[in-house]
Amino acid sequence: MRRSATRLVFALLAVAAVLLAARAIASQWRAFRDSGAHLSPRWSLIALSSVLVLVAYAVLVETWRRTVRAWDAELPWGEAARIWFISNLGRYLPGKVWQIGAMGVMAQEQGVSVVAATGSALVINLVNLLAGFGVVLVTGAEFFEARNAALAFGALLLAGIVLAPRLVPFIGRLAGKVIGRPLDVPTLPDRAVWLAAVGCVVAWLLYGVAFQCFVAGILGQAPGRTSSYIAAFTGSYLAGYIALFAPGGIGVREGSLIFALGRFGLAQAGAAGVISLTSRLWLTVLEVLPGLVFLAVDALRGRRPTSSTPS
Repeated sequence: MRRSATRLVFALLAVAAVLLAARAIASQWRAFRDSGAHLSPRWSLIALSSVLVLVAYAVLVETWRRTVRAWDAELPWGEAARIWFISNLGRYLPGKVWQIGAMGVMAQEQGVSVVAATGSALVINLVNLLAGFGVVLVTGAEFFEARNAALAFGALLLAGIVLAPRLVPFIGRLAGKVIGRPLDVPTLPDRAVWLAAVGCVVAWLLYGVAFQCFVAGILGQAPGRTSSYIAAFTGSYLAGYIALFAPGGIGVREGSLIFALGRFGLAQAGAAGVISLTSRLWLTVLEVLPGLVFLAVDALRGRRPTSSTPS
């Protein structure tokens, strides 16, 4: 009975996430159309940028699998990708806890223990956030007016990654209080955290390069340093991510990106607005489409959870 209720809740959440994402795409398209912009996109560059984003997703999926393995659990790559992309739809619901919660529950359905499922979901999100801020500080260092403050913040981020194995049990206890049941999350091996940090940094760099290719595909050129595009994209993405009130970071990410493009000298106001709208549309499709494909495949197969099967 409880398992059926869980499936129903996640089905309803998935439907809500899809509807909100579809509404976001529609509103973004209307905003772009109303802007009066006329573009001649270079589809080869846009296709290349999309491939790079998908490669970044693959890196993150593998990084998460290796984090799960640190708790002596195992997920096949295909199942890990399915869980990653479907749970990713949760970012279009208000708040950011749905994505982490869905990832943990779906991993448990594949026989991963509650400790491994919850702990790995927490650590990959924590390390990804810290790594992203670190990437912004390094790639955008020359544009920070308070360089000493930026360096100090960078040192704090490094300390956060180093201390992550000790922070995860503490965060796990807090999560246990939120869900109303104790979560005894063990200390994560240092090596797993560093592997997660490397994987997340690689993914952020791939995102930034993909963004530069996308800008070149939309505007016909992408002047400026690759590092600046990495900093602009990563910084705006993180701004949207930490804005808990904004599903998918909608609105916050676009405003941050327009500011960053001007700050780094990559685009004037008009062009920055076009880039912001089109890149949001592009990224929303790439975030949502894989999850919808996996949901459709599950529906066609009449998929049922396999929580009784140990890994």
